[in-house]
Amino acid sequence: MTLPLVITNPSSASGTTGTTWPRLASELRTHFGPFQVKFTEKPGDALTLAARAARKKTTLIIACGGDGTISEVANGILGSGKDVELGILPSGTGGDFRRTIGIPTGARDAVRILREGKTRLIDVGRVIYVSHEGQQTMRHFLGVASFGMSAEVVERVKQGGHDWLPKNGPKFFSGRLSFGISMLQTAIQSPAVNVIVQLDDEHERRLTVANFCIANARYFGGGMKIAPEAELNDGKFDVISIGDLGALKILANAPRLYAGSHLSMDSVGHALAKKIIARPSDKNDEISLEVDGELPGRLPATFQIVPNALRVRCLAR
Repeated sequence: MTLPLVITNPSSASGTTGTTWPRLASELRTHFGPFQVKFTEKPGDALTLAARAARKKTTLIIACGGDGTISEVANGILGSGKDVELGILPSGTGGDFRRTIGIPTGARDAVRILREGKTRLIDVGRVIYVSHEGQQTMRHFLGVASFGMSAEVVERVKQGGHDWLPKNGPKFFSGRLSFGISMLQTAIQSPAVNVIVQLDDEHERRLTVANFCIANARYFGGGMKIAPEAELNDGKFDVISIGDLGALKILANAPRLYAGSHLSMDSVGHALAKKIIARPSDKNDEISLEVDGELPGRLPATFQIVPNALRVRCLAR
């Protein structure tokens, strides 16, 4: 029987994962058992490693890293067409998907779930979009896909620029605070976007939005509970649109966005849909797309739910 494979991104959490890997490996050996490990060297490696392992009949593949690593591993599994279970050993900046499924940040508790947890069958999103090279491309996502402010926030987080933050402080500083500062900068400097959106078989609608989210899971943006009612196995996306509030209102309501109490706001729309098509109102506009905390390309894009597509090891219920 093939040993479980741990795909580790040593660069996640600003390189902290690579530094702490010996401790994580010790916890795994002690509380989980034997395993294989492969380290990523560049973006895309986790997807390739996961697909290769799945084809070699590995039955459990564990992603060690942040949301980007988890998403890549999931894409590798899904692309392989094999029945493989995804495990999560969180060590990243955002940690949004693990929040939705209840995986704790502590290594020992997370490893215990890998050993004792139950399998949960979840939906995934599939998006067809335009890549940076101008090619129509497809990928899957576990958490949230979005456009508007969120794409620029993610770009700011990835570029860094918050050098005054404590390097060795709690994960709060490298995660939620980094996203929060980037959100502040983006709200002040970036205008709303004009798009044409169609949900399922409804008529197209022209919208001006600060942000538009297609949510399979509940969290994005380093802990923002953007889709508080989202369920991972209901066969539908939660679609959240935030109107053109202006910088002051966005900042004033940021606590409501993080707490998940924003759906009652007049400028926030909420709907359920299985398929969403989105394109810029002006075909010359370039609107970036954010998917599971990554920036793979731009609109136009088509988002579709894929029910019961992936097995994930979660808390026993």
